[in-house]
Amino acid sequence: MPLHLETPLIESLPLGLASGRSIFLKMDALQPPGSFKIRGVGAACEHHARAGKRRFVSSSGGNAGMAVAYAGRMLSIPVFVFVPETTTERAKGLIRQQGADVIVHGTAWDEANAAALASLDADTAFIHPFDDPLLWTGHATMIDEVARSGLAFDAVVLSVGGGGLFAGVAEGLARNGLGHVPILAVETEGTASLAASMDAGSLTELPSVSGIATSLAARKVSERAFELSQTRPVESVVVSDTDAAQACIRFLDDHRVLVEPACGAALAVAYAHADRLARFERILMIVCGGATTTVERLQAWQEF
Repeated sequence: MPLHLETPLIESLPLGLASGRSIFLKMDALQPPGSFKIRGVGAACEHHARAGKRRFVSSSGGNAGMAVAYAGRMLSIPVFVFVPETTTERAKGLIRQQGADVIVHGTAWDEANAAALASLDADTAFIHPFDDPLLWTGHATMIDEVARSGLAFDAVVLSVGGGGLFAGVAEGLARNGLGHVPILAVETEGTASLAASMDAGSLTELPSVSGIATSLAARKVSERAFELSQTRPVESVVVSDTDAAQACIRFLDDHRVLVEPACGAALAVAYAHADRLARFERILMIVCGGATTTVERLQAWQEF
């Protein structure tokens, strides 16, 4: 059995009323570690376990780190997660709750990642947060599940950070004969590295990232994500932090599920930017989840 669950696919009347379109939600916020990440991370961890690796190392103070910790616990393999100093106590606590060791190093993810890579040995597998074909193939299973349901849709809306979810969904669409379906790739104003690359026509690194959607805070997307933006139908959408926070609050009221602003960015397209959906009839939204936020933090961000 895989480490991820087959998640519900539901029609959202509230988002449909807000957008004037039929909206269907792939509810990956309901995965055991709280986000879609376990699909790809679980697949990668199982692959490396079969290959005889006896330790997992990752570099993520967020959902990927939680997914690796969960996978390690389920596979009885020790996990070490390197995180930057900016990682919240809540995120570190959630990773430790799964039994993983947390090593704090550096002021940004790049520095934590370098330390993680330096710790590797022959018995250790490195689990990248987003840039690994094993991850993309695992993430693609969510589209396999939608395809098996028989749902017809003419667009997919998802959030983009480093591009792992984006690459996985694109792979899933392609292998189910849906490569022509447009993907609306959503970022926040302070994390819009894919939008910058698409505007420039080349893979571009932001000088810095900012804002509340910390799970989207990659200064540069993966080469695969940029390549997909140039070779298949992709539309970039950029929303504000306020849009993302308000979408999380509204979604909690509408569907009784708490997600973080990185996920709220995608939901904000239906709530606050419905004009971007005007030419579509039936939209699949990936509710990617996220376990790093609280109701109190969302309310504070909304008021700010």
